[in-house]
Amino acid sequence: MLTYSFEHIGKTPLYEHLYRCVREDILEGRLAPGEKLPSKRALARNLGISTITVENAYGQLMAEGYCYSVPKSGFFVTETIEKPPVQTMRPVTEITAEPEPVKWRIDFTANTMRPEDFPFAVWTRLLRQIVSEASEELLVRSPSNGVFALRQAIAEHLRNFRGLNVAPEQIVVGAGTEYLYSLLVKFFGRDKRFCVENPGYDRIKKVYAGSGAFCGTADMDEQGIKLEDVERLGTDILHISPSHHFPTGIIMPVSRRYELLSWAGQKQGRCIIEDDYDSEFRMTGRPIPTLMSIDAEGHVIYMNTFSKSLTPTIRISYMVLPVNMVRPFNEKVGFYNCTVSNFEQYTLARFIHEGYFEKHINRMRNVYRRRREELLTLLRSKENSKRLSIIERGSGLHFLLKFNTKRNDEEIVRRLEEKGIRMRPLAAYYENPKPEAAHIFVLNYSNLAVEKLDKELFKGIL
Repeated sequence: MLTYSFEHIGKTPLYEHLYRCVREDILEGRLAPGEKLPSKRALARNLGISTITVENAYGQLMAEGYCYSVPKSGFFVTETIEKPPVQTMRPVTEITAEPEPVKWRIDFTANTMRPEDFPFAVWTRLLRQIVSEASEELLVRSPSNGVFALRQAIAEHLRNFRGLNVAPEQIVVGAGTEYLYSLLVKFFGRDKRFCVENPGYDRIKKVYAGSGAFCGTADMDEQGIKLEDVERLGTDILHISPSHHFPTGIIMPVSRRYELLSWAGQKQGRCIIEDDYDSEFRMTGRPIPTLMSIDAEGHVIYMNTFSKSLTPTIRISYMVLPVNMVRPFNEKVGFYNCTVSNFEQYTLARFIHEGYFEKHINRMRNVYRRRREELLTLLRSKENSKRLSIIERGSGLHFLLKFNTKRNDEEIVRRLEEKGIRMRPLAAYYENPKPEAAHIFVLNYSNLAVEKLDKELFKGIL
């Protein structure tokens, strides 16, 4: 007869304790396959518990396959039970820990915002207002394309500052442009051939390819992406940044823009994705008109983000669909949930609607312009005139620096790192680096403390 102790079982239910005891006997072989278990009444009487407790324990054992019942004969241990292998925990020391991020003395690759540049006081006050005044709306699930209040605020902003007359229904909000890229692959289909600029932001191609689509690269000249390369690849969906290309800074002239629009109209299903990611920060002259604003046939999807204008950590981006794509897009991928929290959406909507975003952009444009001019003045000093030359086009939060040296880029990078300076060469943005990209480096300056730099910054590197 099976005998088990029911002392010191704490709050564990009696039936669960009995179930564990019998299961252990089965797994350890003390109860052999095919062996008959005691009847419910006999086991209950022997252990001094109720038959209901035994019945519940046997029921759990049967449910998990440790035993079976034969009408009018009783319960039997299942014939084919193998003891599960003992699982050993790997020592923590064997697990590869994530490396601590390097703290660079100067990081020219960073696109982060300095804490003093973000409008924390205004943002916090607006968030409190939203929580207090719109608590009901905060707890209502957002539409797949984002809450109406934010889409309406974005539409007003685009109308006033980018010359785009669009409706809130055309706008889709998402957590980062990478999410929106993946949505577009689902919308257009993995059989479509995507094309991006070379050089370019390499993550764009990785997202398209990672979503299952073919993604090729087309070279650029001084006017932007080469149309002959686009056509050679059999491109269906073209992704470009015409107003300020990253990393070269090229601004696409209107003649090339019309050539691309003509290409899009020559075959059904072609589309251009216009990435306008840092258009707010043109430092000289008027803002460059968008490609979408001259598109009369509905071939252009406009895309932008608040990562540059506010902070990369806010993770709110949006795209504007041509009118003719709105219904098909909603029908095909409109079932996906919006990936941005309501708290952030409503706060940003109010931030834009009440004019704080415009004030912030104007203030940051002045801050960045001053930071840029101070940095350019330092780099153009007499000490640096023979070491380097500057390639800049008065737009965006980066420019190019060319070192006058015979050292290769790898050697320059190593020497920079030895001085605690992080900088990425232009060649790293090419699919196949071009000889003309040698010795040119991309310099992001948005978060730099220029006052901490000196004229001897690059001394001993070249």
